[in-house]
Amino acid sequence: MRSHFLLVLLTIATTANAVVVRSDVADSRYRVPASAFPALADLPDEGHGVLIAPQWVVTAAHAAPTNCMECDVSIGGVARKIKRVVTYPGYRKLPDAVVNEFLSSHDPSGVYAFLASSDDIALVELAAPVTDVTPIPLFRGNNEMGMTAELAGKGATGNGSDGQDAHSSHRGVLRHAFNIIEGANTRYVWYRFDPPPTALPLEGITGSGDSGGPLLIGQGRSRQLIGLASWGRYPANHPFWKSYATGGPFREGLYGEIVYAVRVSSYVQWMDSVMSAQGSTVAPSTMTP
Repeated sequence: MRSHFLLVLLTIATTANAVVVRSDVADSRYRVPASAFPALADLPDEGHGVLIAPQWVVTAAHAAPTNCMECDVSIGGVARKIKRVVTYPGYRKLPDAVVNEFLSSHDPSGVYAFLASSDDIALVELAAPVTDVTPIPLFRGNNEMGMTAELAGKGATGNGSDGQDAHSSHRGVLRHAFNIIEGANTRYVWYRFDPPPTALPLEGITGSGDSGGPLLIGQGRSRQLIGLASWGRYPANHPFWKSYATGGPFREGLYGEIVYAVRVSSYVQWMDSVMSAQGSTVAPSTMTP
C-alpha cells in the first residue's frame, strides 16, 4: 500500500488524496478533466508522479514502483513501460520499530521526526521517450514561502469538517485545489488546511492515494513543479489527538492538518545529474530564482 509512508496504516498521515476539500464548497468545483494535467503520471495501483523530461517521471520515493518493473506508468491515458527506478540516496523506509512505538503510545513524534529526516524522492526512467505530452519544468528558485500553489490527484476525498472518507477509492476522478506555502526547509515545503472563512476559495489538501502527486505554481504552459505529495501531520494541539487518545477513530484530512511536499528545488541538481547521465533532456525552467 503506497498511501504516504504507510501513514494510513499508522493512522497519522495525509498527503495523497484526490484532494480533501472545503466542507462549504461543492465537490463539483474541485473536479477537473484529465486534460487539465497532461503530465500527471498514474503509478500502478495508486499514487502519482510527474513527467519532467521525455523519458523521466519524478515521484515520492515511498510511492515509487520499485518492485514492479514489469508494470506500466500511465501518462496522458497511455501506458508507458518502466525501465528502472532511481531512488535518492537519502531515502529511508519507515522502520517497524518506529511504527510499533506509535501504535502502542499514540505519540507520533518519533514518526514525524523520521519522516522529516528522509529524502522522499525518486526518478522513474521510462523504456521509451514520451512524445505526445509536454514535460513540466522544475522550479529552480528558493522563494517558495508565501506562494499560492495548485495540487492535484485522483485518490480518496472528503472534506475538512468530517475528514477523509475512509471508503473513498484511491484511484477515482481528478480534482485540484489550492493552498499557500507557509514553510520550507531543506527537504520539504508545507501548507495548512485552513477552515472557512480564512481559506482560499478552492482550498484543499492531498491525502491517501496520491503520494508523489504534483504541487505546482503558475498556470497553463508557465506551470512549474514545486513539490511532490509526501506526508502530513496534525499539530500537537489539534483537537484530533484528544479524541484519538480516548478511543476515537483515526480521521485524516481535518481542518488544521499540515501537509508536507518534497521540495523539488532542493533536488534539481541530483535529478539533472541522473537524467543527463542517460542523455535525457530536462524541461527548462521558466522562472528566475
